[in-house]
Amino acid sequence: MRVAHEVATLVLPAYSNKFSRQDFTLPQLFACLVLREHQKKSYRGVEALLRDAPHWCKDIGMRGVPDHNTLCRAFHLLISHRRMNQMLDLLAHWFRTAKALGAVGAMDSTLYDTHHRSRHYEQRCRHHSSRKSSTANARRSRSAKRTPKLGISADVRSHVILSAHARTGMGSDCRDFEPLLRDACRRNNMHTILADAGYDSDANHRLAREKLGVRSLIKAGAGRPSPRPLKSAYRRRMQRQLQGSQAGRLYGQRAQVETVNSMMKRNLGDSLSARTSVARRHQQLLRVVTHNVML
Repeated sequence: MRVAHEVATLVLPAYSNKFSRQDFTLPQLFACLVLREHQKKSYRGVEALLRDAPHWCKDIGMRGVPDHNTLCRAFHLLISHRRMNQMLDLLAHWFRTAKALGAVGAMDSTLYDTHHRSRHYEQRCRHHSSRKSSTANARRSRSAKRTPKLGISADVRSHVILSAHARTGMGSDCRDFEPLLRDACRRNNMHTILADAGYDSDANHRLAREKLGVRSLIKAGAGRPSPRPLKSAYRRRMQRQLQGSQAGRLYGQRAQVETVNSMMKRNLGDSLSARTSVARRHQQLLRVVTHNVML
């Protein structure tokens, strides 16, 4: 909570309005929201946790425990794409000053559940699913449109997330390459970016190599397999260079970003408690900041 409070103090104002009640500052409420994600609690759960451990509140100067309704309103007030990016800028600056960041980054995306469900429940759903293909396909199509998706770019040496892009719905990862890479390059001096075939395109190679000066290593596997040679010179080079096992090679470090996704799901949970699409995107960004704060 201390680190989260210090980060929020440098980014957020003390109060949202001069006419606010001023029982709690915005950085204090943000630290409580980070604690909620860290402990995998509900708003009522983190309120009870703070009442049982009042020394946590005293560490950040709180004279009492915020109500669960206050924390819920604070989430919708404080968490936004702009503010989370500002906090990622500050955290990346701290890691860079400590010389903890390397020069190689990796990019990947992952899906989150919209609610918690046990593995037994998933097995029973598959067992009793409809045998009619049209009904099953319609159900999968509706759920795919609501699926939260998080794309990240992480430093392979320290597992620090340098950039994140949250959206809703399935689809190609290719369009997320540019915003992720631009934000990552702005926060750290990288010379190589590693990505899987989901980000494969000639435009992405040209952006990285010709405009940003970053060496891009992306598996050339996008699209339908064809006996014809690839038209792009960059993609042909990737097809030759990344053929076969990459164990012990530079591209083999791409697995570190999958480790980061695994860390986030194991430590912070693989399901989201938010109910709307906007709130789910904001919660994913809050978890990214929480992950870096934990590091």
